Amino acid sequence: MADWFRLIFLAAIWGGSFLFMQIAAPVLGSGWLVFGRVGIGALFLWAVVRYLHKEVGLRQHWKHYAMMAFFNSALPFFLYAEATLSLNTSQLSVLNATAPAWAYLIGVIIKNEAFNPIKILGLLIGFLGVFVILDKGNFDFDIDYRGANMALMATFCYGVATNYAKSMKHVDPYANAFGSMVFSSLMILPALPFFPIKAELTLPVLVSLLALGVLCSGVAYMLYFRVVNTMGATSALTVSFLIPMFGTLWGVVILGDAITLNGLLGAVVVLIGTYIVTRTGSKST
Repeated sequence: MADWFRLIFLAAIWGGSFLFMQIAAPVLGSGWLVFGRVGIGALFLWAVVRYLHKEVGLRQHWKHYAMMAFFNSALPFFLYAEATLSLNTSQLSVLNATAPAWAYLIGVIIKNEAFNPIKILGLLIGFLGVFVILDKGNFDFDIDYRGANMALMATFCYGVATNYAKSMKHVDPYANAFGSMVFSSLMILPALPFFPIKAELTLPVLVSLLALGVLCSGVAYMLYFRVVNTMGATSALTVSFLIPMFGTLWGVVILGDAITLNGLLGAVVVLIGTYIVTRTGSKST
């Protein structure tokens, strides 16, 4: 039950990430958006690990942290920042929901996951629920393919990262989160001269960047690595199915969007698919 609460809380946090990126990306550009996000996340997590007296072993596990940083933060964050410039939040949410499928397929190939038709069914049900939420009767799939390809590459990276994280369960979730943020910052830093800030900074942009760093990176990744350790890679990424639900909720609460029958029905379908995946046993090696 505790893992379920963590998964839902994680979805609630990441449900707002696309909104924050939509606000900040056109002003900051991809490079500074990602650097600010991971840099703020690293500072926040440094304070957390110091307060909790956690051992992170940056020198001991630097290869592991570098791998996680590249596939779980630096590259997918950059790809999503670029995709945000041409795709809307709904389109990004749909594409983001392919992450569990990538994780499962990669897991089966490398034998982290056993082939399980029931788990496949849960993945398909969850993905169907996402489309039910987003379809308002005129969803015409008009999409920018450059942005879509970048978003799909980002979700593929998440699939790689979650399976890799499963093989490093002995590393503390706090250390995983902190180490990946530190090395992500180092990876993005050399690219900054090629991605200048595009417009004047405003308070909404700065608040969005702070939220992306502290909530969507720092807090979220501590939860995420904990869920990967306890529930497995594919189950952890079913959070991707829950994200559009919370994106809709934040739209209602913050932007005053109307609650639709599709949204309510889709939420039920998503929860059913997520339950099937997370409750279906799989082989981990």
